[in-house]
Amino acid sequence: MPKVKEIMQTPVETILSDEPIINAIKIMKEKGFRRLPVLDRDNNLVGIVTDRDLRLATNSPVVFHEISYDEYLLNEVKVGSCMSTKPITITPEADIIDAARIMENMKIGGIPVVDNTGRIVGIITVSDLIGYLVSILEQ
Repeated sequence: MPKVKEIMQTPVETILSDEPIINAIKIMKEKGFRRLPVLDRDNNLVGIVTDRDLRLATNSPVVFHEISYDEYLLNEVKVGSCMSTKPITITPEADIIDAARIMENMKIGGIPVVDNTGRIVGIITVSDLIGYLVSILEQ
């Protein structure tokens, strides 16, 4: 059975919990990501923020507000205030089927990959799993 380390994305793009959400939005937009692992100042994984989390933090379809309010939100609200805390993680040595089962059962699109010290070493996403499936089917 193939291991997570064989298809995970590395190095992984991360963001600090005390950065403004505009920085997370910029990274996601520039790199085409839908999620970013969130680290504290000691490089410990403390959460994960998704494009959905950011949309919910910045936009309400039922409340009208001024542009200055949007600018305030983007620059002053910190990633740590809208991230999911205590993210589910997996090790590089885990079987990819375990990653797929976790994503399916938990209804999530990606899992940070951490080594035995708890440091983030990659991320595995649904897109990685689909890419692997396509390569298998093409063989």
